[in-house]
Amino acid sequence: MIQRVLVLGSGSAGLIAALSLKIKIPQLEVSIVRDPALGVIGVGEGTTPNFVTHLFDYLGIQRKRFYALAEPTWKLGIRFLWGPRGRFDYTFSPQMDLVWGDLPKPNGFYCDEEFSNVDLPAALMREGKAFARTPQGGPDIQPWHAFHMENEKLVSTLEQIAVESGVEFIDGAVTGAERGPQGIAAVNLADGRRLDADFFVDASGFRSELLGKVLEEPYESFNKTLFCDRAVIGGWERTDEPILPYTTSETMDHGWSWQIEHEHHINRGYVYCSDMVSDDEAAEEFRRKNPKAPDSPRIVKFRSGCYRRMWVDNVVAVGNSGGFVEPLEATALMIVCAYSRTLTDFLIHSELEPTDSFRNLFNEQTANNWREIRDFLGLHYKLNSAGTTPFWRRCQEETDLSGIKDLLEFYRENGPTGFCRYRMPSSLSDFGIEGYLVMLVGNKAPYERRHQPSPAEKQIWERHRAFNVARAQQGVDVKESLAYVHHPGWRWNGDRQG
Repeated sequence: MIQRVLVLGSGSAGLIAALSLKIKIPQLEVSIVRDPALGVIGVGEGTTPNFVTHLFDYLGIQRKRFYALAEPTWKLGIRFLWGPRGRFDYTFSPQMDLVWGDLPKPNGFYCDEEFSNVDLPAALMREGKAFARTPQGGPDIQPWHAFHMENEKLVSTLEQIAVESGVEFIDGAVTGAERGPQGIAAVNLADGRRLDADFFVDASGFRSELLGKVLEEPYESFNKTLFCDRAVIGGWERTDEPILPYTTSETMDHGWSWQIEHEHHINRGYVYCSDMVSDDEAAEEFRRKNPKAPDSPRIVKFRSGCYRRMWVDNVVAVGNSGGFVEPLEATALMIVCAYSRTLTDFLIHSELEPTDSFRNLFNEQTANNWREIRDFLGLHYKLNSAGTTPFWRRCQEETDLSGIKDLLEFYRENGPTGFCRYRMPSSLSDFGIEGYLVMLVGNKAPYERRHQPSPAEKQIWERHRAFNVARAQQGVDVKESLAYVHHPGWRWNGDRQG
């Protein structure tokens, strides 16, 4: 029976995994090995709504406390400056996978000319608002949002909550590990200490100390689908720029650029393909398009891919130690929360004695999840017909989407119908058919069975959009919403008391 769990790594992945295990299985002894020399990655973090539900609903962390410590801002979705439309918005509520009761076809069939204001979050994004306004005047904070956070504040917040929850922190540098009959018996620290445990969570980042180095699990590269392998990172302090309620993803000559919004800081980065542009040239393009960025932005190297299995013997990898893809859809914390919850639930249901079949199921689910993320991100590149540089022509011609060929063929013949979901490679999708339809419709991917709306249908369609716009125009922007939630009198109905 598992009694002691040792987590390698004190970044957001290790902290979320440790908190999930300790809060949901309080009898476990959970310790984190923290190497102070490594520091914290000082970048902006975008999330998806599962991060919000994991912290507040699954773990029961108080919203008021988290807002006070981590100081997040809200993310309603992603604005893509992308494709033949030049701009479209991907929100966290249904736009395409929806049929309004007074129209005969799903929404996607009405978006040939204009894809905007299809739902309330999209209209709020267009108006620069975070939430609709309640009758009392405050923000109507609905569950279809995610967060923008500064990584240092997030890690500090999770550390504080972990200590209060009974997680032990052990400061030291890992130098190696000892093998045992169950997989890993103990890890060794630079000061000579030996730390044993029944179960290990490898959250050591790209180093992958246990899964990659010690257990030598084979690695699967995504380089046939995702060509980018580096990023230029450099933000600046906010002056008079409005705090936007969304992440921006913008086409660049050799990749794409993100913008993540914090209350006092703007985080900007450029993901690019080093096969087609030098680091200096990428940095120059980044500075040219972002004159407020620092003169010497950081260059970060990465590889897109994952290890074949995430759970080997008594080791589970969480976060970058198991796999990584570029932040085009903010999947990093989404994966961490999903894997931490699945692991925790499996341990609960197996009464802390996980069987081989539980381990095999975990590996099957995570492998399918990584492949779907690979293919979904690849679809973004393949469809971006507005990109005319050699890099983008290569993406249009060479991106391998064989994993979703049945879905794309079904869409090509039938258009943006919800029946496309039955051609998805897995029913356990993080993005759902909504995500794929937004990318296909947003990028004007051609299909055969088009619908010609009648004048009456067009009138109904425009009435729905106008209703969304009218509500959004009366909405509350990020700055005003922050003033409400940070006020001492603000109360969160969902917070557990005590």
